[in-house]
Amino acid sequence: MRILGIDPGSHVTGYGVIDKSGNYLRHVSHGEIKPRKDSLLSEVLTHIYSQLCAVIVETNPQAVALENIFYGKNVRSLIRQAQVRGVVIFTCADHGIPVFEYSPLEVKKAVVGYGRAEKRQVQMMVKAILKLDALPPADAADALAAAICQANFLKEQPV
Repeated sequence: MRILGIDPGSHVTGYGVIDKSGNYLRHVSHGEIKPRKDSLLSEVLTHIYSQLCAVIVETNPQAVALENIFYGKNVRSLIRQAQVRGVVIFTCADHGIPVFEYSPLEVKKAVVGYGRAEKRQVQMMVKAILKLDALPPADAADALAAAICQANFLKEQPV
């Protein structure tokens, strides 16, 4: 099964693709979608949409793992992140791919074994689990961690 993990953000949206075969996980690709800093919100959202479409067409995932919103942020950034999440969910649904959501605690626990792990710990464990040559960028590592979480739990599609 091919899984696309996504860490949605208006400044940086990380993505990571893995294959799961039995108990084996294989890294396919990862990266970051970075709209221009001075872009209007509408430009940010369309940029994320088009780049994510390209990733989906290129990698053909069968499931998408998405981290739920972290509630400790300020309201303004929370609303902006929710808008990005909406575009991400729509893009995946528009391509017929089921989207599964996990809390940050679930993702960190699945990868590090501890739900309050720091970003650097997540990066190092993702590198180790997927046998990468180098640490992935933080947002891509979070996306790969979400994909690993989906591979571990394999939540069923909601009815």
